Amino acid sequence: MSESPDTRSLVSASSQLNLMEIDTIDDKEFDIPQVDTPPTLESILNEPEEEEEPFILEDTSLMNTESIDAHSCETSSLASSDSGDRTHLKRKRKTLELHTAIHGSVLRHSILKGISAQIVSAADKVDAGLPTAVTVSGVIVVGTSHGLALVFGKDLNQALRLCLGSTATGAEYGAVSALSINHDCTRLLCGFAKGQITMWDLANGKLLRTITDANPPGSAILHVKFTDDPTLAVCNDSGGSVFELAFRRVMGMRTCDSRCLFSGSKGEVCNVEPLHTPPDLKDHPITQYSLLAMASLTKILVIGLKPSLKVWMTFPYGKADPSSIPQLAWQFVPVQKAVNPVLAFCRGVTVHFLLVKKDDSGTIHVIKQRQLQLDCDIISLSWIDSRTLVAVDSGEKLRVVDRPSQEELETIDMAEVQLVYNSSHFKSLATGGNVSQALALVGEKACYQSVCSYAGQIVILGTKSAHVMTLRSWRERVDFLLKQERFVEALSLAWSFHEGTAKAVLGLFGDPAKRKGVVADKMVEILFQYVEHSLKKCPEHGKIQVMEQHFLDVVPVVVDYCLLLQRTDLLFSQLYGRLGENCVARGVFLESLEPYIVSERLGCLNAAVMKDLLAHLQDNNMMDSIGNCLVHMDITSLDIQQVVQMCWTNQLYDAMIYVFNRGINDYINPMEKLFQVITPPLRQGRALTDEQVVMGNKLLVYISCCLAGRAYPLGDIPEDLVSQVKNQVFEFLIGVHSADAGPDEDMYPYIRTLLHFDTREFLNVLALTFEDFKNDKQALEYQQRIVDILLKVMVENSDFTPSQVGCLFTFLARQLAKPDNTLFVNRKLFDQVLEFLCCPDDDSRHTERQQVLLELLQAGGVVQFDEGRLLRLAEKAEFYQICEFLYEQKHQYDKIIDCYLRDPLRKGEVFNYIHNLLSIPGYSSEEKQCVWNKALQHIQELVTLDPAKSADLVVVHFPEEVGPIITQLQDDHLVFQFLRCLLDLREGPHPQALLKLSPDLNELHISLMCRFAPRQLTDFLKSSQEYRLEEAIQITKQNQLHEATAYLLEKKGDAHGAFQVLLKTLKVKLCALTEGGGAQQRSGEECEGGAVLRRVEEGLRDIIALCHRSSQSLNPQQREVLWFPLLEAMMSPQKLLKGPDARPTSEALKELTMNVLNRMSSFIPLPAIIQRILQDPVYGKGKLAEIQGLILGMLETFNYEQTLLETTTSLLNHDLHWSLSHLRAVVSKGLHPRQDQCNICLQQYKRRHDSPEQIIVFSCGHLYHCHCLQRKGRSQMDPRLFQAWSCYKCTSSQGGRGGDRGALETGRGRNTSLAQTSRTAVGDVKKVFVETTLDPQQSQSWDQLRSLYRGPSRLAILSEISHCHGNEKSGLLNPAQPGTGSIFHSENFQLKLSPP
Repeated sequence: MSESPDTRSLVSASSQLNLMEIDTIDDKEFDIPQVDTPPTLESILNEPEEEEEPFILEDTSLMNTESIDAHSCETSSLASSDSGDRTHLKRKRKTLELHTAIHGSVLRHSILKGISAQIVSAADKVDAGLPTAVTVSGVIVVGTSHGLALVFGKDLNQALRLCLGSTATGAEYGAVSALSINHDCTRLLCGFAKGQITMWDLANGKLLRTITDANPPGSAILHVKFTDDPTLAVCNDSGGSVFELAFRRVMGMRTCDSRCLFSGSKGEVCNVEPLHTPPDLKDHPITQYSLLAMASLTKILVIGLKPSLKVWMTFPYGKADPSSIPQLAWQFVPVQKAVNPVLAFCRGVTVHFLLVKKDDSGTIHVIKQRQLQLDCDIISLSWIDSRTLVAVDSGEKLRVVDRPSQEELETIDMAEVQLVYNSSHFKSLATGGNVSQALALVGEKACYQSVCSYAGQIVILGTKSAHVMTLRSWRERVDFLLKQERFVEALSLAWSFHEGTAKAVLGLFGDPAKRKGVVADKMVEILFQYVEHSLKKCPEHGKIQVMEQHFLDVVPVVVDYCLLLQRTDLLFSQLYGRLGENCVARGVFLESLEPYIVSERLGCLNAAVMKDLLAHLQDNNMMDSIGNCLVHMDITSLDIQQVVQMCWTNQLYDAMIYVFNRGINDYINPMEKLFQVITPPLRQGRALTDEQVVMGNKLLVYISCCLAGRAYPLGDIPEDLVSQVKNQVFEFLIGVHSADAGPDEDMYPYIRTLLHFDTREFLNVLALTFEDFKNDKQALEYQQRIVDILLKVMVENSDFTPSQVGCLFTFLARQLAKPDNTLFVNRKLFDQVLEFLCCPDDDSRHTERQQVLLELLQAGGVVQFDEGRLLRLAEKAEFYQICEFLYEQKHQYDKIIDCYLRDPLRKGEVFNYIHNLLSIPGYSSEEKQCVWNKALQHIQELVTLDPAKSADLVVVHFPEEVGPIITQLQDDHLVFQFLRCLLDLREGPHPQALLKLSPDLNELHISLMCRFAPRQLTDFLKSSQEYRLEEAIQITKQNQLHEATAYLLEKKGDAHGAFQVLLKTLKVKLCALTEGGGAQQRSGEECEGGAVLRRVEEGLRDIIALCHRSSQSLNPQQREVLWFPLLEAMMSPQKLLKGPDARPTSEALKELTMNVLNRMSSFIPLPAIIQRILQDPVYGKGKLAEIQGLILGMLETFNYEQTLLETTTSLLNHDLHWSLSHLRAVVSKGLHPRQDQCNICLQQYKRRHDSPEQIIVFSCGHLYHCHCLQRKGRSQMDPRLFQAWSCYKCTSSQGGRGGDRGALETGRGRNTSLAQTSRTAVGDVKKVFVETTLDPQQSQSWDQLRSLYRGPSRLAILSEISHCHGNEKSGLLNPAQPGTGSIFHSENFQLKLSPP
């Protein structure tokens, strides 16, 4: 068969990738024996999983089937009737609704009622049993569990033709487990659950052969399949073996020769599928090889049975679920104008495809195609045609998938079918269940014999029924939606057939034009039905909005498809006439036309519809819609004057201009009408209304379009009118007077009006127009004339603002700066404009005048002025941006700094300017030095302006000039702000490393901080390290900042001195508190007293923190020197507070004293604290009740800590006991070997022997002879004469870690045992332990035990709880919250545990 060049190139590319070729296969290389030695493929099935996958190339040119019709499409449908089960219909409809938006109902699901009824009847009347297998060809054959094969016809009645076998045969052979019919439907093969195979003549029901020795006894037949050769079949048994059955007839005797293609002992095959060639492809070159695909649990194989046994290809699945079922399915598929077989195979969710082809040279190629990824586990896979796959998933959902697009077309729930599974045969229950666990696991979902594909039909066998799935023709799919009144989806599906984008198409033949014509006729029919249905279903009564919404869902769909089919004649004649009978439908139809007209999908309407449309829109006051439609319609058939009048009256200016332009080629009249509206208010100086502003903007756009040769509002002016229109517009604009000019009209009214309306935009229009003037003499004359008129109008009149005048001269400067400029403008006019803009007597619009002049200069106008005179005028007028522009052109960058500093609006930008100029490359060193000097000269002004930005500037560019700069600054507060910004840790606009200043400057900053920011001094002292301690202490003492002084003394190491400073400060605050609290406070003084108390609390907090920090490094006597004076200071003021008025202050002081006691209890012994308290007059002379709370708090804290210690000890002992008991249970657990043979010598160990033989059993289940393991070097002698062992097989599979690394290393995996050494003697096995201590391998098991116990430690939970309590406020009076002085919080706290 000839192939395209692309095919040959693909074949050559595949060959370069080492794809297997039939001519290059070496039998010796692949260990394939001669044909007469049956076990040929065992080594291939036993290959390791890590083998390289040679199939990399994906054929991207899949499924080019324009001229190919799949042979499965042109077959007669299986005669049956649809199921009448209402629940089934309901379910199917619900499923289809999820997918009909694109594909509709792809499959027709029918129940074979005749067969279903007879299956049930046979089970009841003749004890046939339940159905177990099905196959289909010219007849349908159903096998039963009692050994019968029921043959049904495919006619309408599905009559039972033959009943093959008997219940007696079933009792002997078991259930029918596999069925197969040959290609001419004359022979039937039946495989049975006990391993027998029978052959029947389907013509007369005669038993031809009974084969009992084709496979080993005790195994069930899983598959039996005829090949294309009627004398050759293959079978697969539950042992995983595959056999070839050769049928012969010699001297009238029917025989069967069985040949084992391979044995299942080393690799179990669970599915086989021979390639069946359709009748029209019998001469295909591949058929001579009699291909057979086999699926094992790890890979698939494709072999050729003829002329000799050859392995064509192996392909591993990769990682897959062990319970997934391997699937195989052959199909002849058109690829690149050639039809070749494709094998689809899968195990799990990924479907792979292999293309088998033979090139012109006779070389066979197996090419991997693009794979298909599904989201479900597949238990059955079939082709229904060359483009479509049908898969059944583990949830019993049937999925139809289009292979080229990998799109799921439909999903049907098959749960009610009650699919028959072949699990019992895979488990070989009829013969004792002697199968491997892997095959039994796969068999849980096996349904190979329940789903059968033949000639485009899928037959599915249920426990009480038989079902058939067939593709619907394209008409059936459309009609299926029409029956459900889903017209929109039906039209969408039909359009996909029309465009050739539909999937699984059946019934469309002929060339593309003919197919489109057939589908278009069907779509027209659907449109008429849709319109009739909408009119019939329209509510007769109710709100008009409901009726409108009803037709809004219909009319756009009808219009869309009429336009797609290019049938506007049908739309505006028959359909519009039918919809027009309903007034609501007529209005909706006309209004629905607007978007199609605007998008230019509908450009030509007949006169009647156009007239109805405009009338309807006008009657409903939809004037915007009229305007939108008119500018996209052919208006030659309309009354121009009437339409213009309507547009003008309703302010449809775009439509009016369009009608003038396209209707009568008049481009001037629209401008005249618009000028008549906007000129009077502009001449009178009145503000324009919003409507007039809109008209003015449209006028500018219209003029721009006319001068550029474009039509308004869209399109282009006809080429023969472009020059004429441009000249007409110019002549109109430069007219001296208007047509109906009055005596007081100014000259050039149109240009004057446009300049007053929007000077800038009008000049932009002219600038765009001037861009197109090239080598056009007349156009250049118009250009000069317009410029002269502009100068005459604007310069000679004072009613234009400086901004407007500036726009004119900016426009002129840009035109004059062009290299091909032909304009002439008197230079004196520029001087007049300069004087006008820089007039010093007029301070109004200063910013506007400066901006206008700057734009003029930037546009190239600088060449029109004397720069010296321009600079003087700019400085006089305080136009500093102009000065900056001129200085920058002269490279006098230092003078620009003066401009920034003198400009009140831009002072703050001077810092960025200086930084950028000094940082950015491109400036000379001389220029940068000038700027550097100028910045240093103005440093005081810069610091005054912004100290932070000045500090950033100094850090980056003036780090060595800090001293001179501070000397230059005269104000102390200014110096303080500058230093604070220099030393502040922050992110400025130019973040740099912090500048390190000398100690003198730091101390200057401290001194200034004492004056201007004393509260921030301590924080600064903590963050900075650049000052000298002695000098800083002197400064803070002079300024009487006690907190800062105390910090510096503590930093110096004088903790006692810092304590004395803070204590003195605290006593002063306490004195103020007692003096204020002793007398009767007025209400006005209560707030002041509260402030004093807060200051006392702050001072106390600081001194307690100091004592706490210092006590860590002091001895007990030194600690008492710190804490007892503090306690004395807090208790002594309480002697002075007497009387009821002092009670609040006294209570507050007592609370603060308790706080001191609580904190000092961490460092001072409790007896010493109690003794000092009792010696105090306040507490010592009182009653015991006054200190009762304190004493009880101490006792309860002690009880809490004692309970905590006892509980923790108990928890630890309990956990230790639990761990040891579980360890003992693991150590004493018996070991069960997986096999009864040594894993090294593969010899069985002898359970009964005269001489004892030592064996080793590991926890992984492997068993060895002791001498075998010693020979492999898997033992190591411990120094204590303890011999450690490691599993040879496990350590070898884990990368070759041998015994030379020691048992400690190899014992980390699962390859070691707790109970290792055993001896086999006369009938008993004894477990021998060498020592009772934990060996290294037992330690490994102990680690495994600990990893299994993942519960959190109860001690850790308790510690976390106590930590949370410790963070809360604690005190001696709160026993539930221990203080920081408890032993639990001690750093050296340890639990001394005793045995339980």
